[in-house]
Amino acid sequence: MAHKKGGGATKKNRDSAGKRLGVKIFGGQKIKPGNIIIRQRGTSFYSGDGTMLGKDHTIFAVKEGIVKFRKNQGKRIVYVV
Repeated sequence: MAHKKGGGATKKNRDSAGKRLGVKIFGGQKIKPGNIIIRQRGTSFYSGDGTMLGKDHTIFAVKEGIVKFRKNQGKRIVYVV
């Protein structure tokens, strides 16, 4: 009778896949309606003119133009010109 446990994988050897968060289109780049600008958890960035905030806090464009970033009273705002 063996006096060793089975040689399976360790219990703590699990990790989740990356969620691909972050800025997808940077300031000065052209954008079309529906394109995602930022994927985020919580509102690090806020949506301004020409953008909307999705239910998972994703910021996306609602009109065609150029992406701009601005700071207003400590809040980072994304908008499309």
